[in-house]
Amino acid sequence: MWRDLTDPRRAATVEDLEAGLKEPEFENLEIPEKLGPVTVRIDDHKIRRFAFTQGDHHPWHTDASPFGGRRIGHAALLGNDLVQLFTTVYAASKVVGLHTEEQMWFDSPAFLGDVVTLQGEYVEAYERRGQGYVVMEASAVAEDGRRIVRHRGVEILRTQPGAIAGRGSSRPEKRVTGELPEGAHPLGRTADEGVTAGGVLPALEKTITFEQAAVFSRTGEYVKNIHNDLAIARAGGLRVPIVQGQQQFAVLAELLTRFFGAAFFSGGWLRVKFLKTVEVFEPIEANAVVTEVRDGRAELEVWVRRADGGLSAAGWASSPLTRTSV
Repeated sequence: MWRDLTDPRRAATVEDLEAGLKEPEFENLEIPEKLGPVTVRIDDHKIRRFAFTQGDHHPWHTDASPFGGRRIGHAALLGNDLVQLFTTVYAASKVVGLHTEEQMWFDSPAFLGDVVTLQGEYVEAYERRGQGYVVMEASAVAEDGRRIVRHRGVEILRTQPGAIAGRGSSRPEKRVTGELPEGAHPLGRTADEGVTAGGVLPALEKTITFEQAAVFSRTGEYVKNIHNDLAIARAGGLRVPIVQGQQQFAVLAELLTRFFGAAFFSGGWLRVKFLKTVEVFEPIEANAVVTEVRDGRAELEVWVRRADGGLSAAGWASSPLTRTSV
């Protein structure tokens, strides 16, 4: 059993690793269309590799966690596996698409040694502004029956990224502007120090290097795309490779898990719309502000700001203030 969607060791005996898979064209979609299942193992390499791609070496992922002292994977560890689940049906290295929205529900940590089944389905397809969009719903369930995460994502299946990379998306409902409300005030390092409406979480600064983006975007499985190959990125109208939206999503997940701690792993929620692309080596900053606290939960607005001051991602999040049992 391998740790990823595909086992790259097949390359020693298989000529075409994507033989028999469909062309990733909007016209080839079937709605509904089953994706997976695929079974993966949460091993030490998978956890440490994700820590490298995000620059997030929190001790819960390298040593003991509050969940019975067991090592756990990052909250968004399986996010890209779920996003890429469609490549069990469509040829991954022929995809030149853009992730436009990601939503995940965090139900339980992924423990070191877990055997997890990933399964999904394309549930909707539509055209907007000359682009073909497809909606996927998927989940990751551990061998003992624990549901780890649920995913709902929206993707432009094939496009010319350079042509639409800077135009942003249509205005989301209850628009997140990235501006702090009147009365905003800084919160402490963690939720244990208090959470109030208008509270601003400590910002998280990142610079995703090409090496990090390439590894995150499956170069280890011999997949080539606009995130890990300069020639493919330039053929798509980009100057250099861009950071996956899902990798930005994981930065926001880190921001939230560092503040809310174990509670976020067992009841957190994060929904993000990707507005503009981020180039590799471009500094970004993740931010969040609490909009409401009620019934033992905090509601937040979240966003990622690029080096030029523009928003690359914006959305909403929620977390319980105390951990539920797992």
